[in-house]
Amino acid sequence: MAYALNGIYINTTMTTLTDRQQEILDFVTQAITQTSIPPTWQDIADAFGFASTRAVQKHLQAIEVKGFLTLHTGTTRGISLKGRNRMSARSLTLSLPILGRVAAGIPLGADIGSDDQMLVDRTMFSQTPDYLLKVKGQSMQDDGIWDGDLVAVRRTNTANNNDIVVARIDGEITIKRLKQTKTKILLLPRNPDFAPIEVPADADFAIEGIYCGLVRTR
Repeated sequence: MAYALNGIYINTTMTTLTDRQQEILDFVTQAITQTSIPPTWQDIADAFGFASTRAVQKHLQAIEVKGFLTLHTGTTRGISLKGRNRMSARSLTLSLPILGRVAAGIPLGADIGSDDQMLVDRTMFSQTPDYLLKVKGQSMQDDGIWDGDLVAVRRTNTANNNDIVVARIDGEITIKRLKQTKTKILLLPRNPDFAPIEVPADADFAIEGIYCGLVRTR
């Protein structure tokens, strides 16, 4: 059985998507997975090179009829996923607390205790992180970690040489590359304008976690 919807014919017995419909559904699913916010129709038009949102509307309505999403009137982001697509998005999503700030320069006192949470795509990270810390400073820029980034951290008190670690020195928190020798511990920046930090033998020092990746918020 088929009927016309805004000029396109829909076969109600066929629930498979065309290649373009699948691409659009994947785009919507990824946006919701990474930000928890659906894209606007204009976002979709821009991503796929459509001249207007009219083409987007037709594709979305076809995808809706086939049972993969629901459209909601009266809002610019009125798209929600259905069935396995919604479950897929949820399974790929982590809600991580933003616990404070971490210095990529000189150590900076941690601002622990924030109730802020962020939904992130777990596939973005090398390991599953436990929390996010906001970077201040430029000492890790050669590793692609910039001022204002949110670094994802897995809690652990051990690390290997050359790992990027979040470390605590006398109550201060910093992110650096770890270098351990038989006689000393160094925290190495990745910017030639900054000097390595040699951890004093009598310092209250601990590794708080390992860097898993980052979320760039700008």
